[in-house]
Amino acid sequence: MDTIPYLIGYARVSKGEEQSNVAQARALNAAGCRRVFEETASGGRWDRPKLHEMIGQLREGDVVVVWKLDRLSRSLKDLLHIMDRIEAAGAGFRSLTEAIDTTSAAGRMMMQMVGSFAEFERAMIRERTSAGLAQARAEGRIGGRRRKLADKQRREIAESVTSGRKSGAEMARLYGVSEPTVSRIVAAYRQQLGEAA
Repeated sequence: MDTIPYLIGYARVSKGEEQSNVAQARALNAAGCRRVFEETASGGRWDRPKLHEMIGQLREGDVVVVWKLDRLSRSLKDLLHIMDRIEAAGAGFRSLTEAIDTTSAAGRMMMQMVGSFAEFERAMIRERTSAGLAQARAEGRIGGRRRKLADKQRREIAESVTSGRKSGAEMARLYGVSEPTVSRIVAAYRQQLGEAA
């Protein structure tokens, strides 16, 4: 005779959201969860006390149940890590909304597919990043943000302020930059003049 698994629910809402875990807890209780861990924390954070408490109490044959997959984690990498911890404890996993159940062969296959897609996504991001960096290097970009001012404009600001024709505040307004930016331009210009002398 098969034993009935001990279902443990996990409900989470993000901090600052004007909502509660009530609807999730109700769905988890209706699904047969005998205990529900409730948390108010971002799904992108790994330091969630209730999540760690739940994982620490898992025994072989238990099943972790969530209302929706993103309640466990918003990061696919963290989700797969949490799933590994659940599996290492000998427990299963169910998501009510996505109908994923790792206690069945089809559910285990589904999680393996999710993991494969995550790995593929990471590889694609690495390839796109490498291609973008190579393209930027080919165009002569070294890195960082593009300058807001052309060299000619920077020289005009520096010469105008240094000669006293215009104030730093006037040049900042004229070119749509901050006064500290003007100060840095002027300081660099004066340093160049000093080095040239």
